[in-house]
Amino acid sequence: MKKCKSLLFYFSKGEIMLWCLSIMLIIISFLVFDRENYLTLTASVVGATALIFNAKGNPAGQLLIVVFSILYGIISFTFAYYGEMITYLGMTAPMAVFAFLSWLRNPYGGNRAEVKVNRLKEREPVFMLALTAVITFIFYFILKFFDTANLIPSTLSVTTSFLAVYLTFRRSAYFALAYAANDIVLIVLWTLAVLSDISYLSVIVCFIMFLVNDVYGYISWTKMQKRQASG
Repeated sequence: MKKCKSLLFYFSKGEIMLWCLSIMLIIISFLVFDRENYLTLTASVVGATALIFNAKGNPAGQLLIVVFSILYGIISFTFAYYGEMITYLGMTAPMAVFAFLSWLRNPYGGNRAEVKVNRLKEREPVFMLALTAVITFIFYFILKFFDTANLIPSTLSVTTSFLAVYLTFRRSAYFALAYAANDIVLIVLWTLAVLSDISYLSVIVCFIMFLVNDVYGYISWTKMQKRQASG
């Protein structure tokens, strides 16, 4: 009971409202368009919860991302989105573990519930983009080999996902923007899936809410960065 109360005080009213709105819309879309795939519902709720913790710079968010990645990988497999499955199970989940450890090792002011925001080194963006280009090139042919549905959007998802996990591991505020870009790609990807099965519309609603949460996450991290720099 005390832990629940402390969590309520930990999050701002706006953050609680954002989480409640996200969960409410996810459940409504599930009841209207799906009603069968509870795995999708569970993944969506876990993902939305993870993003609220991530917005606070709390390492717990990265553990929830691991759970979400496993569930989402299974969902992607059901529609032959092998790129999504490989990306989240083979890259996002393992990198979330490394990010969790990185965030734990770099608390702000000794507070393990808030990571110390980091700035990329001067030449690091060049290295990051070059590495992203190599990963994208390799995955394009891997996904093509597995006859992945909607190859180009699936490849773009790998690109944005890699940028997101790299920036998350490096504790950069820009990780949230990279995830927002990934959300947009995934909205397009699952819109194409809806043309075959309308039940996947609930997945689209999920990623729309993720997009809103990731934009908020960037705003939150920008404020954290300024506060930590001045403190």
